[in-house]
Amino acid sequence: MSVIERTIRVEWRHQVHFTHDVFARTNPTLADVISDGRPGPFQRSTKVLCVVDESLAEANPTLLQQISAYFEQQPTMALAGVPALMVGGEAVKNAYFRVSEIHALIDRYHIDRHSYLVVVGGGALLDMVGLAAATAHRGVRLIRIPTTTLAQDDSGVGVKNGINAFSKKNFVGTFAPPFAVINDFTLLATLSSRDKRAGFVEAVKVACIRDAAFFARLEHDAGALARFDPAAMQHLIHRSAELHLDHIAGSGDPFEMGSARPLDFGHWAAHKLEQLSEYRLRHGEAVAIGIALDVIYSRRMGHLPAPAAERVLTLLEKLGFELFAVELLHEDSTGRLLVTGGLEEFREHLGGDLTITLLREIGEGFEVHDMNLPLVGLCIRELQTRHNASVGRLIPARA
Repeated sequence: MSVIERTIRVEWRHQVHFTHDVFARTNPTLADVISDGRPGPFQRSTKVLCVVDESLAEANPTLLQQISAYFEQQPTMALAGVPALMVGGEAVKNAYFRVSEIHALIDRYHIDRHSYLVVVGGGALLDMVGLAAATAHRGVRLIRIPTTTLAQDDSGVGVKNGINAFSKKNFVGTFAPPFAVINDFTLLATLSSRDKRAGFVEAVKVACIRDAAFFARLEHDAGALARFDPAAMQHLIHRSAELHLDHIAGSGDPFEMGSARPLDFGHWAAHKLEQLSEYRLRHGEAVAIGIALDVIYSRRMGHLPAPAAERVLTLLEKLGFELFAVELLHEDSTGRLLVTGGLEEFREHLGGDLTITLLREIGEGFEVHDMNLPLVGLCIRELQTRHNASVGRLIPARA
């Protein structure tokens, strides 16, 4: 037997731009990004297929006209048909036929590997369209324009694409860095308070595991963030996106080939809570509960000092998050808390050993490979008690 073995190294350029009014005629950001990717002089215009979240288009009645007008003035690029509207929200990730619809558009308009697919919308739509882009022609160039706080500071700047399947979040997906990400702060203006708030939790998460100074800044800005002050929100988004990008580029494992996934601190319970609530809980809301659960667990295990744990819980509450949901109490026929099934799903999704990130101190995460399930139950009851005290109403406690 003989073996031929080579090490293949691939470099990816990952760029995130920050701007206002990306489709304003005088804003060169998008045109410059596309022009920068042209490998040489072309005799034809670069094709751009644009997909837009239909809820965003309803909230911004002139958006589609702005997009069309923007490209009409560009001499070296052209829209491939009118911008396509697509439903957004988690529902868009629950059926593969949506991916096929994007594939059909790519085929209809002859989008090739030197064309661009621009998707304008929230994180769920970015995930689904990203999967379609990564699998058509084995990968077409994707430009993400995230339109939610959550997508601008976390999911939209990452390298993951996917949809849900078999009652598991992101079961079908790819790792494929986008060609570029453009965060347009103006597009956040029409978000509901609930959706503006949702992205704050991912900033808290990355601050907890990576940057104590950023966490302190979030504490300082908590009142302004709760009022959705634009300057405070923009700082949160920029720094959170930077920390996420630093991890992707510098961790040595951007495509998660190992078992560790520190950027999913608080997510093992969050993903399961989303499913158990039938997505009544938004992703950010579920992550806030998941972080609170793991913070209390870290404290009860003796890893995290009590004052540090209280700082995290208090910050989440000041930002407007509830830290308990009745789904935490749901049990199967044997009395097992259903949320703990998220641990095995988390392990299976990663492959290999279960790896959960906990806290030693604010700004310092570390990994464990097992969880004490009875203690998890006690942590849930502590969250329930805290919640009942804060809202002044009672949810019956488990015996």
